[in-house]
Amino acid sequence: MSGTVRLDRLLANLGYGSRSEVQQLVHLGAVVLDGVPAKDASLRVPLAADLPARLLVDGEPLDPLPGVAVMLHKPLGVTCSHKELGPLVYDLLPDRWRRRAPALSTVGRLDKDTSGLLLLTDDGALLHRIISPKKHVAKHYVATLARPLQGDEAARFASGTLLLEDETKPLAPAIVETMSPTVARLIITEGRYHQVRRMFAAVGNHVEALHRDRIGALSLPADLGPGAYRQMSAADIAAIFA
Repeated sequence: MSGTVRLDRLLANLGYGSRSEVQQLVHLGAVVLDGVPAKDASLRVPLAADLPARLLVDGEPLDPLPGVAVMLHKPLGVTCSHKELGPLVYDLLPDRWRRRAPALSTVGRLDKDTSGLLLLTDDGALLHRIISPKKHVAKHYVATLARPLQGDEAARFASGTLLLEDETKPLAPAIVETMSPTVARLIITEGRYHQVRRMFAAVGNHVEALHRDRIGALSLPADLGPGAYRQMSAADIAAIFA
C-alpha cells in the first residue's frame, strides 16, 4: 500500500459520511492526525500501514484501510448476502463498513444452515485468488449425518467420478475422514452450490449439521466465537495458500 489520498475522500470511502459530512467532521476538530486536529479536509495523507493508529475520528482509531481481509465465525441462521431478507453476515460488522468503497464481499458463501469460518475482503484480486479452481485451496467441513457412514464414502469421494444430481461434470477428488459413525470431515477444493450436502445425498445420506473450520492451513481460531470477526494478518492470508 502506497501513495497518498485526500483526507475527505479517504474517510468518505471508509463510510464515515459523504464528502460534505466528512468536511464538517474536520471543521469540528473530530479528525486528529498525529495528535493534531486536521484543519483541511483536502489534506493528502499517506496510505501507510500505520495510518489507522495515527488518525483518530471522534477519538477512535481509523477503520482498516482498503485492502482489508476479515475472518468471521458465521453463526447458524445468517445469510451471506447483501439483499436477502433476514439476518445477514454484514449485520455482524460495524454499520459503517456497509458504506465502504470498494465494498466488502464474502469469499464464497456458506449457506444459512452452515456455520464456521467465513472470509470477507474488499480486495478483488485476493478474493479471486482464493476461489480460483487453479489454486486448489482446500476447504475443511465437519458434517453430522443422519445415518452412519457405510464405509465406501472415502473411495467414492476420492475417485473423481462422483456426479451430483442434475450435473454432468464429475466432482474433483475429495477426502473424507471418519470422526465417528455419524460425523465426518470432508475436504474439498471446489465450491459448487451446496456441494457438501449434495455429495452426501449422492451416497444416500443426509447432512443434519455442517461446520467449516478451516480454509487451506487457516483454522477458525478457538477464541473467535459465533458472530465475532477479526482482521486478518499477512500471516493469516499466507496460511490460506500454504
